[in-house]
Amino acid sequence: MIYVVDDDISVCRALSLLLKSYGFKVETFTRATDFLDFKHPKLQSCLVLDIRLPNINGFALQEIMAERGIVTPIVFITGHGNVPMSVKAMRAGAVDFLSKPFTNKELLAAITLALSKSKVQNKKQAEVDRIKQRMDSLSPRELEVFHFVVQGKMNKEIASKRGTSLQTIKVHRGRVMQKMQAKTVTELIGFARKAGITLL
Repeated sequence: MIYVVDDDISVCRALSLLLKSYGFKVETFTRATDFLDFKHPKLQSCLVLDIRLPNINGFALQEIMAERGIVTPIVFITGHGNVPMSVKAMRAGAVDFLSKPFTNKELLAAITLALSKSKVQNKKQAEVDRIKQRMDSLSPRELEVFHFVVQGKMNKEIASKRGTSLQTIKVHRGRVMQKMQAKTVTELIGFARKAGITLL
C-alpha cells in the first residue's frame, strides 16, 4: 500500500496513476488530517509525503505518526527543499527526500527501499504483539513474578519480597516460562526488552 499526501490534486492523481501502473495499491490525501483519520491496514506500506501542507505540514505529520505509533516509512517530496530540511527529515527516520521534479526511477527506488523497511518493521511489530498477548495471559501474581525474574531476582529473593513460600514462587515461575514460551531466563529477558519493559 502506497499512501500519497500532497495538497496538489494533480500531483496526487499523477502519482496514483504511476504507482498503480506498477501494481501498487494507492490511497491519496490532500490533507494530513485525512491521512491520520484513515484506518491503516497492517500491510507493507510507504508514505509519499509533501513537506508543504495546509495546517499540519509534512514534518509535523512525521512527529504525530511517531507519537501515535504509525510506523509507515516516509519518502518526502518537495518543490521547496534544501539541505537542512532533508537532514531534519532523515534524522527523524525518513527513508528519502526527493526534490521536485524527480524521475520515476528515483521515486520507485525510494519506495522500494521504504517497503523493504516496512516489511522488517511489520515483522518486529508482529513479534512484539505476540509477546504482549502472552503477557496478557499471565495472572497478576505471575506477572509480578515475571517482572522479578527478568530483573535477575532469584527464587528465594522473590519469595522473601512476596512474603510467600519458595515452592509457590517455583510454581509461578514455571507457569510464567510455560505461558511466555520461554526456554531460558535469557530468552524471557529478551521478550521483556522487545515488549519495552525497562530492566533495572
